[in-house]
Amino acid sequence: MKRSYFGTDGIRGLANAAPMDAETAMRVGMAAGAHFQKGKRRHRVVIGKDTRLSGYLLEPALTAGFASVGMDVYLLGPVPTPAVAMLTRSLRADLGVMLSASHNPYHDNGIKLFDPEGRKLSDAVEEAIEKRLKGDLTKAKAPSDKLGRVKRIDDAAGRYVEFVKNTFPKGLTLAGLKIVLDCANGAAYKLGPTILWELGAEVIAVGVEPNGFNINDKRGSTHPEYLQKKVIKHGADIGIALDGDADRLIVCDEKGRLVDGDQLLALIATEWKKRGLLQGDAIVATTMSNMGLEQYLAKNKLKLHRSNVGDRYVIEGMQKHQCNVGGEQSGHIIFSDFATTGDGLVAALQVLASLVQGGKKASQCLNLFKPMPQILKNIPLKNQAEMTKIMASASLKKAIQQQEALLKDKGRILVRKSGTEPLIRVMVEGESASNIENVANLLAKVVKR
Repeated sequence: MKRSYFGTDGIRGLANAAPMDAETAMRVGMAAGAHFQKGKRRHRVVIGKDTRLSGYLLEPALTAGFASVGMDVYLLGPVPTPAVAMLTRSLRADLGVMLSASHNPYHDNGIKLFDPEGRKLSDAVEEAIEKRLKGDLTKAKAPSDKLGRVKRIDDAAGRYVEFVKNTFPKGLTLAGLKIVLDCANGAAYKLGPTILWELGAEVIAVGVEPNGFNINDKRGSTHPEYLQKKVIKHGADIGIALDGDADRLIVCDEKGRLVDGDQLLALIATEWKKRGLLQGDAIVATTMSNMGLEQYLAKNKLKLHRSNVGDRYVIEGMQKHQCNVGGEQSGHIIFSDFATTGDGLVAALQVLASLVQGGKKASQCLNLFKPMPQILKNIPLKNQAEMTKIMASASLKKAIQQQEALLKDKGRILVRKSGTEPLIRVMVEGESASNIENVANLLAKVVKR
């Protein structure tokens, strides 16, 4: 089935334009609500959001859609995406919804859906909801006396704070650590600093003044320059930057040097192996993760299983290979012992625990391998149809095959469609920086033609 709404991470687009307008949001509520209703009992959905202005538009529309098909709605207010996943399970809801476009600017928004276990929806479920969206939803409407009720959960943030703190090893404290935390003016702007402070850290919080427009604006994991400067200025031990919905993080050491998700996975895999916590002596990462990570793990008698890009595919890989740690180069880290989705704050606490237990500086712990040179080029396109046409073209396939033959076993190429934006991403990795740059430029030109 050809998808018109769902990408790799829910539905996303420009706010107040289809599919991110009130009309579509209401229909999503109706379609998803109808799909998840089983039997005659009362059903419930939890809805969270980040700090975008358009949340005020989309939240009521979704609420109306769910209530119209008879689902009770629990509103959480601004909370991180992983809080929605956790509270979906905790409140025994049939469905969870997060309104966020993650790391995108304020003018975009998105709808992320979670099943009763707090997991991202499977392709099959998304396709079933799409089928309902494209059909007649009038039959899904509840009788007047069966409409859903709406309730705000006032202690949602507090529940999540305690959940995150309980993932930190017992008996440890962050006392003595000075941490710069950049919350991207997003969903964790209150919760993030609270968690670190209550665990004993000295916290220098930035990106904690959301105004509806400044989410991810020169702050957060996709704009770490400000974090780096603050770490140097304040002589902090470490810097942590979250994205707009706090399901991922980027770290910098005390010298202001950036550390991506691959290095964090290397540290966590090593430390969890020492503590006897790592299942299967393996982790799951995506096709984007650096070959340097794979080589480092192999030297330490650990295995790397690769999945498609997207945290839900990482989770599927973790289930398949029975791993309890997985993640992405972008900073989505998943710990199945604790959560069902990527959680930037839970991941931050695991990194900080490794620093505390090792008694070393961040620069000594967070650069465990030398990354192989890697180039990523994003080629913007008009729409999904154009992306699909280019990806299927014989000329692009031939060019990829030719360049792979030149790289042989000393590098790799990955060309893929973005699941969240009208982009084709060209990633080239290899031993020679100059060679991979030439390959990336050539492939980018083929895509543009």
